[in-house]
Amino acid sequence: MTLPAFTVLRPRTLSEALFRLQENPSQVRILAGGTDLLPSMRQRLFAPEYVLDIGGIRELKGIRQTEHGMEIGALTSLREIEHSCDLEQHYPLLVQAAKAVASPVIRNMATLAGNICLDTRCLWYNQSQAWRKSCGFCLKKDGNLCHVAPGGTKCWAVFAGDTPPALLCLEAEIEVMSAVGTERIPLRQLYTGEGDSYHRLQRNQLITRIILPSTSADLRGSYRKIRVRGSIDYPLAAVALALKGDEERIEVLRVALTAVNPAPTMVEGMAAAMRVATTPSEFAEVVAELAARTAKPLTTSALTPEYRREMIRLLARRAFLDVVVAGSGATIRTSSLR
Repeated sequence: MTLPAFTVLRPRTLSEALFRLQENPSQVRILAGGTDLLPSMRQRLFAPEYVLDIGGIRELKGIRQTEHGMEIGALTSLREIEHSCDLEQHYPLLVQAAKAVASPVIRNMATLAGNICLDTRCLWYNQSQAWRKSCGFCLKKDGNLCHVAPGGTKCWAVFAGDTPPALLCLEAEIEVMSAVGTERIPLRQLYTGEGDSYHRLQRNQLITRIILPSTSADLRGSYRKIRVRGSIDYPLAAVALALKGDEERIEVLRVALTAVNPAPTMVEGMAAAMRVATTPSEFAEVVAELAARTAKPLTTSALTPEYRREMIRLLARRAFLDVVVAGSGATIRTSSLR
Protein backbone atom coordinates (compact mmCIF):
# COMPACT_ATOMS: atom_id res chain seq x y z
CA MET A 1 0.00 0.00 0.00
CA THR A 2 1.43 3.35 -1.01
CA LEU A 3 1.21 6.61 0.90
CA PRO A 4 -1.29 9.25 -0.21
CA ALA A 5 0.07 12.54 -1.58
CA PHE A 6 0.99 15.14 1.07
CA THR A 7 3.32 18.03 1.74
CA VAL A 8 5.97 17.71 4.45
CA LEU A 9 6.58 20.66 6.75
CA ARG A 10 9.81 20.59 8.78
CA PRO A 11 9.91 23.29 11.46
CA ARG A 12 13.21 23.69 13.32
CA THR A 13 11.83 25.46 16.38
CA LEU A 14 8.89 24.87 18.67
CA SER A 15 7.41 28.29 17.93
CA GLU A 16 7.49 27.57 14.19
CA ALA A 17 5.77 24.22 14.72
CA LEU A 18 3.02 25.82 16.81
CA PHE A 19 2.54 28.49 14.14
CA ARG A 20 2.14 25.81 11.47
CA LEU A 21 -0.43 23.99 13.59
CA GLN A 22 -2.36 27.21 14.17
CA GLU A 23 -2.27 28.02 10.46
CA ASN A 24 -3.96 24.85 9.14
CA PRO A 25 -5.11 22.79 12.16
CA SER A 26 -7.65 20.63 10.31
CA GLN A 27 -5.28 19.71 7.46
CA VAL A 28 -2.15 18.77 9.45
CA ARG A 29 -1.01 15.52 11.04
CA ILE A 30 1.98 15.50 13.40
CA LEU A 31 4.87 13.17 12.60
CA ALA A 32 7.18 12.30 15.51
CA GLY A 33 8.62 8.80 15.16
CA GLY A 34 6.11 7.81 12.49
CA THR A 35 5.68 4.24 13.72
CA ASP A 36 1.90 4.69 14.08
CA LEU A 37 1.05 7.48 11.64
CA LEU A 38 2.71 6.16 8.49
CA PRO A 39 1.15 2.66 8.56
CA SER A 40 -2.24 4.29 9.15
CA MET A 41 -1.73 6.60 6.18
CA ARG A 42 -0.89 3.58 4.02
CA GLN A 43 -4.23 2.09 5.06
CA ARG A 44 -5.90 5.40 4.12
CA LEU A 45 -7.10 5.93 7.67
CA PHE A 46 -5.59 9.41 7.33
CA ALA A 47 -4.89 11.40 4.18
CA PRO A 48 -3.73 14.81 5.46
CA GLU A 49 -2.76 17.64 3.15
CA TYR A 50 0.27 18.41 5.35
CA VAL A 51 2.48 16.26 7.58
CA LEU A 52 4.29 18.28 10.25
CA ASP A 53 7.62 16.56 10.89
CA ILE A 54 8.70 17.78 14.34
CA GLY A 55 11.62 15.38 14.66
CA GLY A 56 14.20 18.15 14.21
CA ILE A 57 13.07 20.24 17.19
CA ARG A 58 15.84 19.73 19.75
CA GLU A 59 14.05 21.46 22.60
CA LEU A 60 11.49 18.64 22.64
CA LYS A 61 14.11 15.97 23.36
CA GLY A 62 15.98 14.83 26.44
CA ILE A 63 15.57 13.71 30.05
CA ARG A 64 16.22 16.24 32.81
CA GLN A 65 16.21 16.08 36.59
CA THR A 66 14.52 18.95 38.41
CA GLU A 67 13.91 19.82 42.04
CA HIS A 68 10.34 18.54 41.62
CA GLY A 69 11.12 15.25 39.85
CA MET A 70 12.05 14.57 36.24
CA GLU A 71 11.02 16.02 32.89
CA ILE A 72 11.05 14.08 29.63
CA GLY A 73 10.86 15.84 26.29
CA ALA A 74 7.97 14.76 24.10
CA LEU A 75 10.30 13.59 21.31
CA THR A 76 12.53 11.51 23.58
CA SER A 77 12.78 8.07 22.01
CA LEU A 78 11.66 4.97 23.86
CA ARG A 79 15.18 3.62 23.42
CA GLU A 80 16.60 6.59 25.33
CA ILE A 81 14.08 6.00 28.10
CA GLU A 82 14.93 2.30 28.10
CA HIS A 83 18.63 3.05 28.64
CA SER A 84 18.32 6.00 31.04
CA CYS A 85 20.17 5.31 34.31
CA ASP A 86 18.28 8.10 36.11
CA LEU A 87 14.89 6.71 35.11
CA GLU A 88 15.98 3.18 35.91
CA GLN A 89 16.98 4.30 39.40
CA HIS A 90 14.00 6.48 40.27
CA TYR A 91 11.14 5.49 37.92
CA PRO A 92 11.89 1.89 36.93
CA LEU A 93 8.29 1.09 36.03
CA LEU A 94 8.41 3.51 33.09
CA VAL A 95 11.67 1.96 31.88
CA GLN A 96 10.16 -1.51 31.92
CA ALA A 97 7.04 -0.38 30.06
CA ALA A 98 9.21 1.28 27.41
CA LYS A 99 11.22 -1.93 27.01
CA ALA A 100 7.98 -3.79 26.31
CA VAL A 101 7.14 -1.74 23.22
CA ALA A 102 7.48 -3.69 19.97
CA SER A 103 11.10 -4.30 18.91
CA PRO A 104 14.45 -2.45 19.28
CA VAL A 105 14.14 -1.04 15.75
CA ILE A 106 10.75 0.50 16.52
CA ARG A 107 11.87 1.78 19.94
CA ASN A 108 14.73 3.60 18.20
CA MET A 109 12.12 5.61 16.27
CA ALA A 110 9.08 5.76 18.54
CA THR A 111 8.73 8.68 20.96
CA LEU A 112 7.17 8.92 24.41
CA ALA A 113 4.55 11.49 23.35
CA GLY A 114 3.78 9.37 20.30
CA ASN A 115 3.09 6.38 22.53
CA ILE A 116 0.90 8.55 24.74
CA CYS A 117 -1.09 9.66 21.69
CA LEU A 118 -1.22 6.24 20.01
CA ASP A 119 -4.37 5.82 17.97
CA THR A 120 -6.93 3.34 19.34
CA ARG A 121 -7.08 -0.02 17.58
CA CYS A 122 -9.79 -2.42 16.44
CA LEU A 123 -10.16 -5.39 14.07
CA TRP A 124 -12.72 -3.40 12.09
CA TYR A 125 -10.62 -0.23 11.87
CA ASN A 126 -6.97 -1.17 11.32
CA GLN A 127 -7.52 -2.64 7.87
CA SER A 128 -7.03 -1.57 4.27
CA GLN A 129 -9.51 0.81 2.70
CA ALA A 130 -10.87 -1.97 0.45
CA TRP A 131 -11.44 -4.25 3.45
CA ARG A 132 -13.21 -1.53 5.41
CA LYS A 133 -15.33 -0.56 2.43
CA SER A 134 -16.51 -4.16 2.00
CA CYS A 135 -17.86 -4.07 5.58
CA GLY A 136 -19.54 -0.69 5.22
CA PHE A 137 -16.80 1.07 7.22
CA CYS A 138 -17.27 1.66 10.97
CA LEU A 139 -18.16 4.31 13.52
CA LYS A 140 -14.51 5.32 14.00
CA LYS A 141 -13.87 5.93 10.29
CA ASP A 142 -16.35 6.83 7.51
CA GLY A 143 -19.28 4.82 8.85
CA ASN A 144 -22.03 5.04 11.48
CA LEU A 145 -22.04 1.51 12.92
CA CYS A 146 -19.86 -0.05 15.61
CA HIS A 147 -19.38 -3.66 14.50
CA VAL A 148 -18.13 -4.56 17.98
CA ALA A 149 -21.30 -3.40 19.72
CA PRO A 150 -23.88 -2.91 16.93
CA GLY A 151 -26.66 -1.82 19.26
CA GLY A 152 -24.82 1.21 20.63
CA THR A 153 -23.40 4.50 19.45
CA LYS A 154 -20.06 4.33 21.29
CA CYS A 155 -16.80 3.35 19.58
CA TRP A 156 -15.03 0.60 21.55
CA ALA A 157 -11.66 0.66 19.77
CA VAL A 158 -9.03 -0.01 22.44
CA PHE A 159 -6.07 2.05 23.52
CA ALA A 160 -2.98 -0.18 23.35
CA GLY A 161 -0.01 1.99 24.35
CA ASP A 162 2.45 0.45 26.83
CA THR A 163 3.85 3.52 28.59
CA PRO A 164 0.62 5.38 29.56
CA PRO A 165 -0.51 2.89 32.24
CA ALA A 166 2.94 3.13 33.82
CA LEU A 167 2.77 6.93 33.64
CA LEU A 168 -0.68 6.88 35.24
CA CYS A 169 0.70 4.82 38.13
CA LEU A 170 3.47 7.42 38.50
CA GLU A 171 0.89 10.27 38.48
CA ALA A 172 2.59 11.90 35.49
CA GLU A 173 1.56 15.26 34.09
CA ILE A 174 1.93 16.60 30.55
CA GLU A 175 2.66 20.08 29.25
CA VAL A 176 0.49 21.03 26.29
CA MET A 177 1.27 24.04 24.12
CA SER A 178 -0.39 25.93 21.29
CA ALA A 179 0.27 29.26 19.62
CA VAL A 180 -2.06 30.92 22.12
CA GLY A 181 -0.86 29.43 25.40
CA THR A 182 0.49 26.63 27.60
CA GLU A 183 -1.23 24.36 30.11
CA ARG A 184 -0.13 21.53 32.36
CA ILE A 185 -2.58 18.74 33.13
CA PRO A 186 -2.53 15.29 34.75
CA LEU A 187 -2.08 12.65 32.07
CA ARG A 188 -5.26 10.88 33.10
CA GLN A 189 -7.27 13.96 32.01
CA LEU A 190 -5.99 13.60 28.44
CA TYR A 191 -8.14 10.58 27.61
CA THR A 192 -11.88 10.61 26.95
CA GLY A 193 -12.78 6.92 27.11
CA GLU A 194 -14.26 7.13 23.60
CA GLY A 195 -12.52 5.02 20.97
CA ASP A 196 -13.14 7.35 18.03
CA SER A 197 -12.12 10.59 19.77
CA TYR A 198 -9.84 9.16 22.40
CA HIS A 199 -7.93 12.24 23.59
CA ARG A 200 -8.72 15.87 24.33
CA LEU A 201 -5.87 17.50 22.41
CA GLN A 202 -7.01 20.16 19.98
CA ARG A 203 -5.62 20.10 16.43
CA ASN A 204 -3.50 23.17 17.16
CA GLN A 205 -1.99 21.70 20.36
CA LEU A 206 1.22 19.79 20.92
CA ILE A 207 2.50 17.79 23.90
CA THR A 208 5.90 19.24 24.75
CA ARG A 209 6.94 17.63 28.05
CA ILE A 210 6.05 14.76 30.36
CA ILE A 211 6.60 15.51 34.06
CA LEU A 212 7.25 12.80 36.65
CA PRO A 213 6.71 14.10 40.21
CA SER A 214 9.22 13.48 42.98
CA THR A 215 6.39 12.02 45.09
CA SER A 216 6.35 9.02 42.73
CA ALA A 217 10.11 8.52 42.69
CA ASP A 218 11.52 5.20 43.86
CA LEU A 219 8.22 3.31 43.69
CA ARG A 220 8.80 -0.34 42.89
CA GLY A 221 6.77 -1.74 40.04
CA SER A 222 5.96 -4.45 37.56
CA TYR A 223 4.64 -4.35 34.01
CA ARG A 224 3.12 -7.49 32.52
CA LYS A 225 1.47 -7.99 29.14
CA ILE A 226 0.35 -10.55 26.59
CA ARG A 227 0.65 -10.33 22.83
CA VAL A 228 0.54 -12.85 20.00
CA ARG A 229 4.22 -12.50 19.12
CA GLY A 230 7.08 -11.65 21.45
CA SER A 231 7.97 -8.53 19.46
CA ILE A 232 6.27 -6.01 17.15
CA ASP A 233 2.69 -6.73 18.27
CA TYR A 234 0.62 -4.39 20.39
CA PRO A 235 -0.49 -5.69 23.80
CA LEU A 236 -3.80 -7.53 23.91
CA ALA A 237 -4.00 -7.11 27.70
CA ALA A 238 -1.51 -5.48 30.06
CA VAL A 239 -1.15 -4.37 33.68
CA ALA A 240 1.15 -1.79 35.28
CA LEU A 241 1.57 -1.78 39.05
CA ALA A 242 3.48 0.63 41.30
CA LEU A 243 3.99 0.05 44.99
CA LYS A 244 5.71 1.48 48.05
CA GLY A 245 6.22 -0.74 51.05
CA ASP A 246 6.66 -4.46 51.61
CA GLU A 247 4.58 -7.51 52.49
CA GLU A 248 4.31 -6.26 56.07
CA ARG A 249 3.03 -2.78 55.26
CA ILE A 250 1.95 -1.28 51.91
CA GLU A 251 1.90 2.51 51.84
CA VAL A 252 1.13 3.17 48.15
CA LEU A 253 -0.45 0.85 45.60
CA ARG A 254 -1.51 1.92 42.10
CA VAL A 255 -2.63 -0.31 39.24
CA ALA A 256 -3.49 0.66 35.66
CA LEU A 257 -4.60 -1.30 32.59
CA THR A 258 -4.12 -0.97 28.87
CA ALA A 259 -5.40 -2.75 25.74
CA VAL A 260 -8.76 -3.68 27.30
CA ASN A 261 -10.54 -0.29 27.39
CA PRO A 262 -10.82 2.70 25.03
CA ALA A 263 -8.37 4.53 27.34
CA PRO A 264 -5.55 3.55 29.69
CA THR A 265 -7.43 3.06 32.93
CA MET A 266 -6.59 3.29 36.62
CA VAL A 267 -7.99 0.53 38.81
CA GLU A 268 -9.97 2.13 41.61
CA GLY A 269 -10.58 0.78 45.09
CA MET A 270 -7.01 -0.02 46.10
CA ALA A 271 -7.28 1.96 49.34
CA ALA A 272 -10.20 -0.20 50.46
CA ALA A 273 -8.32 -3.33 49.40
CA MET A 274 -5.39 -2.34 51.59
CA ARG A 275 -7.72 -2.41 54.62
CA VAL A 276 -9.25 -5.80 53.81
CA ALA A 277 -6.32 -8.04 52.87
CA THR A 278 -3.86 -9.19 55.50
CA THR A 279 -1.44 -11.46 53.63
CA PRO A 280 0.35 -11.10 50.27
CA SER A 281 -1.71 -13.91 48.74
CA GLU A 282 -5.00 -12.32 49.89
CA PHE A 283 -3.82 -8.95 48.65
CA ALA A 284 -2.89 -10.43 45.28
CA GLU A 285 -6.38 -11.91 44.88
CA VAL A 286 -8.04 -8.59 45.74
CA VAL A 287 -5.85 -6.72 43.25
CA ALA A 288 -6.60 -9.33 40.58
CA GLU A 289 -10.35 -9.11 41.16
CA LEU A 290 -10.42 -5.31 41.05
CA ALA A 291 -8.37 -5.30 37.84
CA ALA A 292 -10.67 -7.86 36.18
CA ARG A 293 -13.73 -5.80 37.10
CA THR A 294 -12.15 -2.67 35.60
CA ALA A 295 -11.31 -4.34 32.28
CA LYS A 296 -14.00 -3.99 29.61
CA PRO A 297 -12.63 -6.02 26.67
CA LEU A 298 -14.84 -6.57 23.62
CA THR A 299 -14.20 -8.26 20.26
CA THR A 300 -11.66 -5.68 19.11
CA SER A 301 -8.77 -8.15 18.76
CA ALA A 302 -8.03 -11.73 17.79
CA LEU A 303 -8.55 -12.96 21.35
CA THR A 304 -11.94 -13.37 23.00
CA PRO A 305 -13.08 -10.83 25.60
CA GLU A 306 -13.41 -13.58 28.21
CA TYR A 307 -9.82 -14.71 27.74
CA ARG A 308 -8.44 -11.17 27.88
CA ARG A 309 -10.34 -10.42 31.10
CA GLU A 310 -9.00 -13.58 32.72
CA MET A 311 -5.51 -12.68 31.56
CA ILE A 312 -5.88 -9.26 33.22
CA ARG A 313 -6.76 -11.09 36.43
CA LEU A 314 -3.69 -13.32 36.09
CA LEU A 315 -1.33 -10.50 35.07
CA ALA A 316 -2.46 -8.29 37.96
CA ARG A 317 -1.94 -11.10 40.48
CA ARG A 318 1.53 -11.86 39.15
CA ALA A 319 2.49 -8.19 38.93
CA PHE A 320 1.65 -7.73 42.59
CA LEU A 321 3.59 -10.82 43.64
CA ASP A 322 6.52 -9.73 41.46
CA VAL A 323 7.00 -6.71 43.65
CA VAL A 324 5.83 -7.74 47.10
CA VAL A 325 7.10 -11.30 47.37
CA ALA A 326 10.16 -11.21 45.14
CA GLY A 327 11.09 -7.69 46.26
CA SER A 328 13.33 -7.42 43.23
CA GLY A 329 12.28 -4.01 41.98
CA ALA A 330 10.75 -3.35 38.57
CA THR A 331 10.33 -6.38 36.36
CA ILE A 332 8.70 -7.21 33.05
CA ARG A 333 7.13 -10.47 32.02
CA THR A 334 5.88 -10.75 28.46
CA SER A 335 3.77 -13.77 27.58
CA SER A 336 3.79 -15.04 23.99
CA LEU A 337 0.80 -16.90 22.59
CA ARG A 338 2.83 -18.84 20.04
